[in-house]
Parts: sequence; structure tokens; C-alpha cells
Amino acid sequence: MHSERIYSDVNKRIFKAFMSDVLLKKLPKVTKCSFGLLLFLIVQSAVSQASEKSSATIYTYKSSSGVTSFSDIEPLDVNYSRYRVDCYACVVDSLIDWRKAKLYLKPYTYDINQASLKYGIDPAFVRAVIHAESHFNPLAISKTGAEGLMQLMPATAKELGVKNSLSAKQNIKGGVKHLARLLKKYNGDNELASAAYNAGEGAVKRHGGIPPYKETQVYVERVGILHKRYGRFSHVSR
Repeated sequence: MHSERIYSDVNKRIFKAFMSDVLLKKLPKVTKCSFGLLLFLIVQSAVSQASEKSSATIYTYKSSSGVTSFSDIEPLDVNYSRYRVDCYACVVDSLIDWRKAKLYLKPYTYDINQASLKYGIDPAFVRAVIHAESHFNPLAISKTGAEGLMQLMPATAKELGVKNSLSAKQNIKGGVKHLARLLKKYNGDNELASAAYNAGEGAVKRHGGIPPYKETQVYVERVGILHKRYGRFSHVSR
């Protein structure tokens, strides 16, 4: 695992995309504001626009004049705090209606179909997992260090032969390989495979099924909903 500073360039790109798609539509000339206003805008935008981005790091700090400010660049020579915006698909009390949320039928079609064919799994299931994990943000980095479209942990990525988890092609290939192994282990049970993908195989084993974690339970439910929805449009994603 590299230091947080090594991720700074990636986080800057994520933050800029987040600000461009969500906040700057409302405040085109804003460069900084109070943290309270920032939170208000993020919450309002997330509710109204389904928060298109899944992970970013925002640095907040007190300026020389005593004003609380925020930046996508790590401040120097001042005390600051990090605020990370994580994948809203894993939020227990998410306001997103997963039966009506926008689907992403075209992104990464070739890579998803090729990997799915190679490892023998339904591409609609892969698309559902990507949607739930990263919301199709190839630069997503979670607070636990999972990276890329299918949110691969560094150790898992290494085991799968993925050298760069922020490469969409490598991430999809590794993630699909991992999903295929889980599906084989659980005899094709999508729910158990989803639960293991989210909470780990150890948790599934300890609890004899889907773990009683709220996050995992809503994750499994949402992946199932998305899988069915993507499956209806499988002819479009070819």
C-alpha cells in the first residue's frame, strides 16, 4: 500500500471531475467556500443528480484570515482534515431508487464482454457490480484503499495479476476473474458471490450465508436489482 501522497494526483483528478459534474453546475466561479456550504451543496446535488462520482478527497483547512476553506490540493504548512466522498451505492440509507436509476449500457462494452466471455459469466452481472462498486468511475478510490471500476484491494489485484487497478481494462479483467471464481465457489449463487465480493469470503463462511451487515445486505440487494435491469438490455451492450 502506497502513502496517501502517492494517491494525491489521482484524487485531484477525481475531485475535479466531481466538482465539474456536481458543484460547478451550481457555482461556476466558486473556488472555495465554507465547509458547511460545501456539505449542503454536496448533499443537495447527490439527492437531485444521483451523485455521478463515487470517490474523492477534499481537503479542508483554516486560511490565514480564519475562514474554513476547501481544496483538491493537499495544503502545505497548515493543519487540515480530509473528507472523502465514497461510493453512494454502499450507503445504507441511500435515497437512490435503484429500480429507476440511470443505467450505463455503453461504457467499457468491449472489455466487459471479452472478460465475461473468457471467464464464463453474465456481462450484465459484471456491469451491475461495476455500477454498485464505483458507479463506472475508473479512478474511484475508497477509504479502505480499493481502486478502480471494480474496486480491487491492492492485495487482491496483485493476486489477480493486475498491475494498475486504475486501468479500466486491467481492472475489469481482474475483477471479472475474481467474480468468476466466487461464482464457481458458491455454485453460481449470485447473492453469495456478491456478498463475498463486498464483505469477503471469510465473512460469508462465518455467517453461513450473507453476513448480517447492513451495508452488505443492501449491496447484495442493489446488485440483484441492477443485474436484472442490465439483463433486460443485454442486446444493447454487445
